[in-house]
Amino acid sequence: MKIDSKAIKELADILNETGLTEVEIADGDKVIRVSKAGTVIAGVAPAVSMPSDPAAPQMASLDAPATTACSHPGAVKSPMVGTAYLKPSPDAPEFIKKGDNVNAGDTLVIIEAMKVMNPIKAEKSGTITQILISDAQPIEFGDVLVVIE
Repeated sequence: MKIDSKAIKELADILNETGLTEVEIADGDKVIRVSKAGTVIAGVAPAVSMPSDPAAPQMASLDAPATTACSHPGAVKSPMVGTAYLKPSPDAPEFIKKGDNVNAGDTLVIIEAMKVMNPIKAEKSGTITQILISDAQPIEFGDVLVVIE
């Protein structure tokens, strides 16, 4: 694989401009990830998108082990790297609480990425059984945010 130095430099610039710790782009089966930890990974993406390390600290659950949440069919995973917020503003109530019933299309959390607020909506109706993040928590691509049963 030919290393695209220009793309890596652009991603590093994005990290510096946004304050993110890691950024990843994919083009077909090619993936480039740049991390402030000093890691640059370029390679071929797996056929199936894999979640981040389930043992990572941000995956710690108050209700169940993260490995259980990762494999749960109702797991709502982060589609991006950013900061997750449980409420629309600091003095507003949280979007969801454990035990709440939600409908498909309801906003569960907001993820701020590159100064853009991205609502994460429920793909199915059900009951919130786990909330695996705290307000204003940095998250990675594939992290489980909540579980809906």
